[in-house]
Amino acid sequence: MQKGGAVYILTNKHHTTLYIGVTNDLQRRLYEHQNGLKPNSFVVKYNLNKLVYYEGFHSIDEAIMREKQLKGWTRQKKNILVNTMNPEWEDLSDEVRSW
Repeated sequence: MQKGGAVYILTNKHHTTLYIGVTNDLQRRLYEHQNGLKPNSFVVKYNLNKLVYYEGFHSIDEAIMREKQLKGWTRQKKNILVNTMNPEWEDLSDEVRSW
């Protein structure tokens, strides 16, 4: 049985930088990012602690394929994607934590 996965987008307070990631446990990964458990990471360096977008998948392979697709997009196209789910660019972290 394959474990599911998720693709997510993090940004900073001013939405100047985006980070696209993939994980098999979004709650855990979000906790790691927001608590700086990997101090030399891109996420910590640019203070990317605001979850603005995520998608769930039945398998991690599907999530990885989607991550690669999104990483190939322009910033404009990524902004449009976030705007479709989260037009105010609100932090969705509490939503994920409450699962």
